Amino acid sequence: MMLDWVVSPARWAGAAGLVFAYSALCARVAWVTRQKRLDISRDNDVPAGQSQWPAVLVVYASQTGQAEGIAREATRMLRESGLRVTLLPIDGLNTEILMAHERSLWIVSTTGEGDAPDHALRFVQQVLPQDVDLKNHDTQVLALGDHEYKQFCAFGEQIQQWLLAQGAASELVCVDNMHRATLQAWQSRVNTLTQEWLGDAGESQPPASAREDWLLAPASTLFTLKARSLLNPGSEGGALYRLDWVVAGGELPEWQSGDLASLCVPTDPEHARDYSIASIMADGHLQMLVRQSTREDGTPGVASSWLCRGIKPGDQLPLTVRQHSSFRLGDNTERPLILIGNGSGLAGLFSHIRARIAAGRGEQWLVYGERSPAHDAICGEQLEHWLRAGQIERLDRAWSRDGERRTYVQDVLVAQADELQRWVARGAAIYVCGSLQGMGQGVHAALKQVLGGECVQALTQSGRYRRDVY
Repeated sequence: MMLDWVVSPARWAGAAGLVFAYSALCARVAWVTRQKRLDISRDNDVPAGQSQWPAVLVVYASQTGQAEGIAREATRMLRESGLRVTLLPIDGLNTEILMAHERSLWIVSTTGEGDAPDHALRFVQQVLPQDVDLKNHDTQVLALGDHEYKQFCAFGEQIQQWLLAQGAASELVCVDNMHRATLQAWQSRVNTLTQEWLGDAGESQPPASAREDWLLAPASTLFTLKARSLLNPGSEGGALYRLDWVVAGGELPEWQSGDLASLCVPTDPEHARDYSIASIMADGHLQMLVRQSTREDGTPGVASSWLCRGIKPGDQLPLTVRQHSSFRLGDNTERPLILIGNGSGLAGLFSHIRARIAAGRGEQWLVYGERSPAHDAICGEQLEHWLRAGQIERLDRAWSRDGERRTYVQDVLVAQADELQRWVARGAAIYVCGSLQGMGQGVHAALKQVLGGECVQALTQSGRYRRDVY
């Protein structure tokens, strides 16, 4: 009996190309890991004369940049106080480094339903299963999360339990949605510990500046809401608005594509919210896409309701532009981009498209999902213009409520498996922005189905697969 599956020379060539591309990807992962170690080493050089100061390890695991920002502020304060600090992303941590320090601060985020941030994958797989002697280790864990998710701060709690099991003296503080009072209490605790650590080592007390509100005083800029536009009139889904902000006086703060704008609304001044910036600095204004959200009990979301209906054009609000290093272009600036998202997640993708167009690059493929083409073709004219002008190489839209047809972005990826493989083989990076539930999880599963789990893991570790999902 003969099996009718003769492989054509073209398919053999394609398969060989993918194998070669995967080998190159693995080599790239090794190189990037090596470069990260060099960068970490340079960032943690000890100035002359400080080698005998007490040493503290600061570790962060960050999905949207909040944990990283707090870790960097804590590092700055500790160093100014007279401590020797090693600052590490969690993917740069190993047991040898941990055991070499008697004190540590952990600032870690939980994403989705109890998941660790993407860059923490290696730590979860390789470090957490190990037993380490930390009987003389003193540590603080600051866990960032959102109580609206069932597994609130689960990753921080997982690290806390692991540290305790290794014999460390560890305290855990959980922060709900960047709650200001909780962060202030943790900041006071760190300030107290700083004095104790210096006192134990016989060092002088920290300078007065170290006792100030070093964590909760980000540089904000007063913006004026110039215009607000409804982008999906008649939609069965939540209203989606575009908000254009201009500086009330002075110059725009600096940001890069992928960065976030953080704000507190008057109706809830204790919780800061982050929104993707859809514009680039060359546009002369800061643009957001905000969905009017509704809670499970039917009540409107506090911040989104105020931004979509409360504030009026001409009103002013302080905004803090926040670096989102894990979603910036970074090493992917010269690569082709596969941009995947849905809903208000288009904002984070728009900024990358605009930045690339400004740089004269058009190798980008946008896969975007919404409800119906009749009412939810968000920024459709702009996208079609970019496509006709060659500033977007490919545009695929998925409609989840188009008559009887229900298509999601993950369905597009599976249907375009060969194209997806070709883009990855030519070096493309993948950026995903939008809802975690449904879209983010479905896209991740589709990528693993089409590219293979090992390839997706390699893309993640090399920084070629980046997500801003919420």
